[in-house]
Amino acid sequence: MKKLLTKILPLAYGQFFNLYAFFAPQKAAHSAFTLFCRVRRGRVLPQQKTFLEVSKMDIEEVSGHQLQSYRWEGRKETVLLVHGWESNAFRWRNLIKKLKEADFNIIAFDAPAHGHSSGKLLYVPLYEEAVHHMIKKYDPKHVIGHSVGGMTLIYNEYNNPNPQVDKMVIIGAPSEFHEIMGHYQDLLRFNDRVMQTLDNYILKRFGFRIHDFSASRFVKNNTKKGLLFHDRFDAIAPYHASVAVHEAWKGSQLVTTEGLGHSMHQEEVNNQIIDFLEA
Repeated sequence: MKKLLTKILPLAYGQFFNLYAFFAPQKAAHSAFTLFCRVRRGRVLPQQKTFLEVSKMDIEEVSGHQLQSYRWEGRKETVLLVHGWESNAFRWRNLIKKLKEADFNIIAFDAPAHGHSSGKLLYVPLYEEAVHHMIKKYDPKHVIGHSVGGMTLIYNEYNNPNPQVDKMVIIGAPSEFHEIMGHYQDLLRFNDRVMQTLDNYILKRFGFRIHDFSASRFVKNNTKKGLLFHDRFDAIAPYHASVAVHEAWKGSQLVTTEGLGHSMHQEEVNNQIIDFLEA
């Protein structure tokens, strides 16, 4: 029964948006965007609490949200960690162990609607505001992002260049917003009228169209040293996303893996990150 509902519910939303967009396009677009941004998982689980509780730091106030930050102290440069969709700072536990052994000063935080932070929705422009706040406050030398967190770091560097940041590590990140929205349309099967109203809504609210938001375009003038990781068989974010970003980003290296999946918690990945930061 649950599997049947999982298949039927998206289609029901799609048909609703098709009808709603005919009579009230702006309201339909707002509803479709809100559904797209709603976070359903990623809160701190019981088995994650012990690891995070001992490292809790300030509550950061950003755009009406209360964001939980964390710190693992070290004597070397500060590294900022930015997690992905429906995750939280705990996802970095394996890398944090390596960073601590190397004596880096580590800062992480839970995105809006994730972990211990407030909210129900997340979208990249909001996440970018949070990242911008954390970079200004904690002055990291290096930034590391996974998935949507990596995409957000690229957008932040494009939108608010950070002279103090030297190196960026981007893991399994998407690149083209239109591909993400195309997948959303395929899942719900709403029509092109709804997509057009969404495009107009996003332009009015954020100042860019769906096809304008492109990590591969954002990195063209990025002068940071970059290390990209992507698994060739990643089922969440397509491998070609990092290929396109690497081709456009002159100062980047691309590490291609096979069979490591989307999350990339493996020791071989973390060791390469440490080597890159220390080089």
